[in-house]
Amino acid sequence: MTGNDKTPEANGQVADAVAGNWVDSCAPAPLRPYLRLSRADRPIGTWLLLLPCWWGLLLAMLYDGQAGWSDLWIFVACGIGAFLMRGAGCTWNDITDRHIDGLVERTASRPIPSGQVSVKRAFLWLLAQTLVSFAILLSFNNAAIGLGVLSLVPVAIYPFAKRFTWWPQVFLGIAFNWGALLAWTAHSGALHWPAVLLYLAGIAWTLFYDTIYAHQDAEDDALIGVKSTALLFGARTAYWLNRFLMIAVTLMAVAVILADIEGRQVAMLIALCGPWALGWHLHWQLRHFDHEDTAQLLILFRSNRDAGLLPVLFFAAALLA
Repeated sequence: MTGNDKTPEANGQVADAVAGNWVDSCAPAPLRPYLRLSRADRPIGTWLLLLPCWWGLLLAMLYDGQAGWSDLWIFVACGIGAFLMRGAGCTWNDITDRHIDGLVERTASRPIPSGQVSVKRAFLWLLAQTLVSFAILLSFNNAAIGLGVLSLVPVAIYPFAKRFTWWPQVFLGIAFNWGALLAWTAHSGALHWPAVLLYLAGIAWTLFYDTIYAHQDAEDDALIGVKSTALLFGARTAYWLNRFLMIAVTLMAVAVILADIEGRQVAMLIALCGPWALGWHLHWQLRHFDHEDTAQLLILFRSNRDAGLLPVLFFAAALLA
């Protein structure tokens, strides 16, 4: 077999990586397995971890009417931290799931089950990402640092959730939306109810998009005995997705209202367009949902970057109103 005849997986690429991604095309060859371990070739996860951070920061700025250069650093630090902590979380997930991943068609090409990275080196890579993330966290206030350290608990638990509950997506939501609490606190120095409701809205959003994602592996998961909301809901998935949509939109809208944007009616109306736009996008996904169309499932899942950006844009516009 010549080099040109090799499949992408034979060249080390992961089966569900984004075509033409920078890791496979530009990154130094020795680093590629580690970047694939961090899912750097699949950036959607970084976006899904980052966007609740930006929601929290922007709504906190609307809440107290304060904005400064320190908020620019929080905005940037959340981006760097999301990339690193998503990478650390995925590395931990792949270490704990290394025996399961080898049995699932979509995940068998990941670096550990395919033999590209040893478990020992994966642990070292996990440690490196976590330490750099912690260094960034130390630039925040003490309350935010405490929240950041506490976030490691759901991150550590999540990979095991599918072994003992049909709702592992809840644990993913708890971990992936923690940034809404963290960024709010990094700005304001304390938690307030709007941040908590925004966090809960994010968990409902995660239940929506990760149930769609989980349908890609439903058959393999059923065979090997791991659980997911996709398997739990089955043919009634659309019914449940609609409920998650309504919960996410309602909680986000209430968070905006409770932020009490100091009587600035125009800013309030603009900010309320954020949850409305999120709901519109989720409704569009629901209309195109087909649990048997694997390619479409991946497209819908990845479209949640745009869904999550919509509140960011409207919250930012409200700040300028």
